[in-house]
Amino acid sequence: MTIETSRRGFLTGVAATGAALLVGFTPKGVLAAGPANAQLNPFVKVAADGTLTVILKHFEMGQGTTTGLTTLIAEEMDADWATVQIEFAPANDALYANLLFGSQGTGGSTAMANSFMQYRQAGAAARAVLVQAAAQAWGVAPADITVDKGILRAGDHSAHYGTFVDAAADLTPPAEPVLKDPAAFKLIGNATLPRKDSVGKTDGTAIFAMDVRLPDMVYAVLLRSPKFGGKLTGFTLGEAAGVQGFVDAKALDNGAGVAVYGTTTWAAIQARDAITAEWDFSASETRSTPQIEAGHIALLDAPQYEAAAGVTRADSGAALEAAAQVVEAEFLFPNLAHAPMEPLNCTIAATETGVRVYDGCQFPALTKPTVAGILGLDPEQVEIETVYAGGSFGRRANTVTDYNREAAFAYAALGGTRPVKLVWTREDDLAGGFFRPVAAHRARIGLDGDGNITGWDHRIAAQSIMKGTPFEAFTVHDGVDHTSTEGLADNLYAIPAMSVGLSDWTSPMPVLWWRSVGHSHTAYAKEVALDMAAKAAGRDPVALRRELLADDSNTDQRRLRGVLELVAEKSGWDTPLPAGRGRGVAVHKSFGSYVAQVVEVSDIDGAIRIDRVVCAVDCGVAVNPDVIKAQMEGGIGFGIGHVMRDKITMTEGVVDQANFPDFEPLRMPDIGVIEVHIVPSTEAPTGVGEPGTPPAGPALANAIAAATGKRITKLPMTDHGIEFV
Repeated sequence: MTIETSRRGFLTGVAATGAALLVGFTPKGVLAAGPANAQLNPFVKVAADGTLTVILKHFEMGQGTTTGLTTLIAEEMDADWATVQIEFAPANDALYANLLFGSQGTGGSTAMANSFMQYRQAGAAARAVLVQAAAQAWGVAPADITVDKGILRAGDHSAHYGTFVDAAADLTPPAEPVLKDPAAFKLIGNATLPRKDSVGKTDGTAIFAMDVRLPDMVYAVLLRSPKFGGKLTGFTLGEAAGVQGFVDAKALDNGAGVAVYGTTTWAAIQARDAITAEWDFSASETRSTPQIEAGHIALLDAPQYEAAAGVTRADSGAALEAAAQVVEAEFLFPNLAHAPMEPLNCTIAATETGVRVYDGCQFPALTKPTVAGILGLDPEQVEIETVYAGGSFGRRANTVTDYNREAAFAYAALGGTRPVKLVWTREDDLAGGFFRPVAAHRARIGLDGDGNITGWDHRIAAQSIMKGTPFEAFTVHDGVDHTSTEGLADNLYAIPAMSVGLSDWTSPMPVLWWRSVGHSHTAYAKEVALDMAAKAAGRDPVALRRELLADDSNTDQRRLRGVLELVAEKSGWDTPLPAGRGRGVAVHKSFGSYVAQVVEVSDIDGAIRIDRVVCAVDCGVAVNPDVIKAQMEGGIGFGIGHVMRDKITMTEGVVDQANFPDFEPLRMPDIGVIEVHIVPSTEAPTGVGEPGTPPAGPALANAIAAATGKRITKLPMTDHGIEFV
């Protein structure tokens, strides 16, 4: 795909023609409408030909934002789904902030949760002013007008929305527009509604960041330090100058490496391979994985922080001392890469007033000031042309915007006269850091003579994701980075005397949230340890969990128990299995959603076959059931695939893995049937992009234990005696 120039901004187009109606909110949060209003952040654009365009403040990386947010407005406007169009909002932190972050960005499974009412209100307001304009034109009462698929009708009158955009632009929307009764929903909750991005992604017309090509553009790859924290001290071109298509090589001003330019990506890569660089490793990570893992385990002996509210290690220690028996387990989780299918890339080109960044941009609020600072511009001089991203799983949203930063340095180093497209290879991706941190856990669970849990001492050692970042003030309290303990220190089970201790590992290696963040390891440790306690107590794992979630007055417990009971029913939990087969269960709340999963496996001559995964999810109002199902399936595959066989390891600070043969993604034959059951709900919608991942791994581990008696507490499974077929 080729982008010759940027799409004209929709506000610019409207200002020039006056041929559309914009509806959105003022900076003070008041609904407003107009043809072109600098104080308006439009979510709805209705053209004179009747075309409805939904402006998306959250970008699309495969999670279904283009469909979900569009559904909300199309529903309230009774629009024709087949003709509704989508457009990404401009980068404007003031006008398009994520209401849960306070700045513009997509992540944390928040897009639907923070936009549900905002987009519905914008759609209802747009409908209200258009109906009012039609009523005035036809001399009828607004209540006499019906709307179906964007066509307004009253008696003998009939017209599409576009007929009234000029008149509607002069009207003031109601401060609190009447929202549609859920009983009248046609699009929200429709399980057969097609995704808005499917056609473009299928026929190749959807533009991803990797597709962007501009006139006179050069490609850049970076020669980075092989060890995290290394600084460039010098380089020699060697035979790079003789590579066909080689343009230049420049040391980056921040010492992070050498930008190598070519007329093609391949030319830049070949030239990079011919360059020799010298590095200062004095501040680098030089340890190997065994040392790093041993260091984490040692930290478990004396936690630095108390992370559970109201319970100390002294409390749990006393309970364990009095217990009839104590169940103990030690868990170890490796570094993991995000490895989205589209490697990181970004293009920067000059505009008349500054630069434009072409990117699948997850956090414009961070990218704009970063690029501006490097290039000596004001943030207002940095435009962001948001395009599709081929996955992220958290990688594109790091707090230092590393690849945008690299692209800006590469653009500046070449003089800022030609567009520069920075491209990461898969090898760059796996060795480039911002990994899910290594985490070590130790659980000690006390049981009384009747098999009841009387105390639980849990300890975690992990590198903090948030300390030293702009998000520290929100997520770190009393020294505890809550992303290291989330899902455990605040777990929903009624467990007496449960303490959680935390210690921080430190390293120059950059770490980052990875799909489901801390839940990716806390859920595994919690749910596997609980299963071990159930076995020691002679209790059924589902029955024990149900007992620990029995408080009907506690909404969290009631909803988590609801998905547990649903998944038990749908999986046939109480149905006996033949020898060599086993079921495992896990339940977890994350990102506001409640998920339970049962995995069923077979022992085939000593190897494990994953036959079936059954999932129940309560995520509030199911706006797009098909998207929810897809996200649960994807989250399950992501969680299971990584616990099966994936890890990032280092030898003297150098990453060992290079490409997918060394870090193998889940393959279709790896899992049999996946069933997803959505709990009907009238609660506000919550996240679905990440909550499917945390229970998947422990449910698999518990199923393997049920089938074979083997407990896997150190990951990946294939490193500890488990083979898969």
